[in-house]
Amino acid sequence: MSAIERLWADYNMPDGDALHFADGRSYDIALDSDAPAGMRIEEAFDLEEDLAEDPDAVSDVDWHTVVPLGDGGFLWGGDGPHGSNGFCARVNADRTLVWAIFLHVSNPLTEISLSGSTAVFRSTSGVSITVDIDDPLRSGAV
Repeated sequence: MSAIERLWADYNMPDGDALHFADGRSYDIALDSDAPAGMRIEEAFDLEEDLAEDPDAVSDVDWHTVVPLGDGGFLWGGDGPHGSNGFCARVNADRTLVWAIFLHVSNPLTEISLSGSTAVFRSTSGVSITVDIDDPLRSGAV
């Protein structure tokens, strides 16, 4: 079981701006309103290593909006423990994680628009990110 899967079992995520996949891959993210996706996906990093150095650098997340998917899964948008946090995720029908994005300073992601395999997540502060729900790496890779 990957580090993100262990955290997700309690609906927790690492504190940093990042994209995480259930298979253990993690990538730093930078919000960038000039980028087509509203974000840039940057360097890969080792979440296991980061958590070994700072095991308390996690936040609980809560979803506020849900969009059902044709495969029985869902897209979730929500927040973390601070008003500035936002997160979005794709989960399977049993709520296990496919991928998730945590944003430290976006405000809660409370709106989801879905067109085909492209989702736009919007926050209460106007932050907007566009994600290919089948492969989020295509969304904002640099």
